[in-house]
Amino acid sequence: MANKSIANDSGASFSVWMHTRLPAYKQELPASCEADVCVIGAGIAGITTAYLLGLEGRRVVVIDDGPIAGGETSRTTAHLASAQDDRFTFLERYHGAAGIKLIAQSHAAAIDRIESICTRESIDCDFRRVDGYLFNPPGGPSKFLEEERKAAQRAGLTTVELLPRAPLPSFDTGPALRFPNQGQFDPLRYVRGLAAAIDKQGGHLYTGVRAEKIEAGSPACVVTATGQRITAKSVVVATNAPINSLVSLPLKQAAYRSYVIGFTVPKGAIPLGLYWDTEDPYHYVRLVEESATSDVLIVGGEDHKTGQDEQLDQQTRFDRLEKWTRERFPMVGELGQKWSGQVMEPVDGVGFIGRSPGHDANVYLITGDSGQGMTHATLGAMLVTDLIGGRPNPWETLYDPSRNIVRAVGEFLRENANVAAQYLDWLGKGDVAAVSEIKPGTGAIVRKGARLLAVYRDELGLCHARSAACTHLGGVVSWNALEKTWDCPCHGARYSALGRLLNGPAKHDLAVAELKDEP
Repeated sequence: MANKSIANDSGASFSVWMHTRLPAYKQELPASCEADVCVIGAGIAGITTAYLLGLEGRRVVVIDDGPIAGGETSRTTAHLASAQDDRFTFLERYHGAAGIKLIAQSHAAAIDRIESICTRESIDCDFRRVDGYLFNPPGGPSKFLEEERKAAQRAGLTTVELLPRAPLPSFDTGPALRFPNQGQFDPLRYVRGLAAAIDKQGGHLYTGVRAEKIEAGSPACVVTATGQRITAKSVVVATNAPINSLVSLPLKQAAYRSYVIGFTVPKGAIPLGLYWDTEDPYHYVRLVEESATSDVLIVGGEDHKTGQDEQLDQQTRFDRLEKWTRERFPMVGELGQKWSGQVMEPVDGVGFIGRSPGHDANVYLITGDSGQGMTHATLGAMLVTDLIGGRPNPWETLYDPSRNIVRAVGEFLRENANVAAQYLDWLGKGDVAAVSEIKPGTGAIVRKGARLLAVYRDELGLCHARSAACTHLGGVVSWNALEKTWDCPCHGARYSALGRLLNGPAKHDLAVAELKDEP
């Protein structure tokens, strides 16, 4: 049975991992407490950071508004790759040959660290070393793979090779790049093991606690929404999208939704591995080992900017993924899972990890996963742990949140022109003309004079109205029918059907609104 407390914190759909039960960690947070480090966010980035700091003997407090791993960590497909979603040929334009070496090195080191933690803490999470394969879609540019192979080798991945095809018996991919020594695992079982290790270290984890603000200083102070104060020498913001940056970082990265389906497949019918094509948006494929007789094939893709492109409904996206899969893997059986997740795409393809811009030197952040959340979170935890410990780290400059992005100014202008266009939604009529048109279990934007309201009708037929203005920078939220959430098309903040904040960069719930004389 799925763990609904996990699923409902990030959406209504259920991923293949959500059968894993995680402790609630709902012990009462004292009115005031002290720590060496306060970590905000209990996904894989925050939990890994807390674990690594605990190994060094630091007193750590972790807080999260939702459950452990209740956000995007529960929605990943958990590809562990030093190969890059944004491709080395793209990344080299912005970061040079030295930069892509550090990118490859850091992600490879993250896989190594995950493996070593599994061994050290005896975490049973189906960690496996596998090969990854990159291939073109039909009609794709034939020379691209050779160019990417050369770029990957310049990045230090000298064993990458171009093969006649990927080792998939059911369809001929054509030429494929093989990236050896990649990995895969079950992310929730891994995080559960990390949380148990933090407990043993003497760290403290609190769920159901929202950070309201960070007061600068040495020490810093994290103030919760209910008034508790956590004083800490250092603060780490690991909330997927940072809640302590109003404009700077939201302008330099964009939120995207990605869709995933899972099928039963006979054991051994498909070789273990990670498989990616170069289509735009690209498809990503892996196996989850389920039983002695069957596995689950998970396939993702159909990405679009969060809160946008809703005219193409989610079922159409799932239908496309299913068609793509059955054409290439005809042995797949029943379609068992359908879910979506959110990724943060930096304009120059590299995450933002380190000292938070505009804050004191003791406030750090981890964001900008670029679709590789598991390795990004882990290398982020490694880098921040070094910075807090006063140690040099070769990745610091590459991932610096304050770095100059002038080489990616074209991407920056395109993304922010798109954001600016979303504010025209304030001139629109809304999704429906009247509240009475909203069916039970669905939501819609309704215009009431000068106001736009986000109205959700629950399964009992009762309507719940909130302001449609995102509490980050005032974009008009849109209804996500799959996840039953309100998503902001500007910078990716997300809210539950009843307006509770689920995902930054916003820090507050949608404002309550009144519906007068409405059914």
